[in-house]
Amino acid sequence: MMPSAAAPMLPAVAPTGGTFLVARNPDPDSSLPYLLRLPIEGGLELKARAPWPATARVYCHPIDDWPAGAETVEEVAVRHCVRRGRAIDLTLERARNNRSQFVFTQPHTDRERGRPMIFWQTARTVRRARPGQRAPTRRGSGSRELVVEVDSRERYPYRFASRGVECRRSPLSCGDYAVRAGERVIAAVERKTLEDYVKSLVDGSLAFALAELAALPSAIVVVEARYSELLAVPRVQPGWIAELTARLHVRYPAVPPMFCDSRKLAEDFTYRFLAAAAAEHAG
Repeated sequence: MMPSAAAPMLPAVAPTGGTFLVARNPDPDSSLPYLLRLPIEGGLELKARAPWPATARVYCHPIDDWPAGAETVEEVAVRHCVRRGRAIDLTLERARNNRSQFVFTQPHTDRERGRPMIFWQTARTVRRARPGQRAPTRRGSGSRELVVEVDSRERYPYRFASRGVECRRSPLSCGDYAVRAGERVIAAVERKTLEDYVKSLVDGSLAFALAELAALPSAIVVVEARYSELLAVPRVQPGWIAELTARLHVRYPAVPPMFCDSRKLAEDFTYRFLAAAAAEHAG
């Protein structure tokens, strides 16, 4: 069932796990030939125009009953499925085509005609739909040597020189720097230059990254710039980037942005954040 317009806008976390099911719609007269089942709210069931939003957003519609004789196309384990306001973030247990989002749209005013609609999208389809000091030397929390995993895709990573940090290169599913307790990632930092931060805000990819980071015990976005610089970004309406920042912080309060003035101070804060998280969660 689709949530009512009066539903509260606070995040409602669904249990992690379960499976995401795609099946063929046995109704030959339907313009939505696929069926979807999400492991949230007792099993959210939808009709869809495509089995995955590969090249464009996919229109979906709720169904009351799963039809008999529906042929299963695929069934994938779910890593993360959570509702945040009018959106549901879905992350699957596979290497590719694993992150997507279901957005429940509402008419802006009571005078507008039409009914709420559901669109299924990925970061790629969102991009196509929107066609751009000195740091202190005090050691961080804890006395043991800190082991920081650095995402193998980072081109010019932080080195944490003279910090007693061992850096290990590895592919991270989310974030650019992370610490573990055993095999479990307990904290991660997403690093952004100002240009990268603005681009990922505008094309929507940052929202998908935050959705996965929010599942960790501790996570943060570190921006190598001042907040005031968001107000002076060229070729956009003044205040728009700051507005997008505020919206994402409301949707993902567990993964706030931290504006650190410069790369050097951003590196220092990243070190201190990961050291504090390791001391807090590793025990």
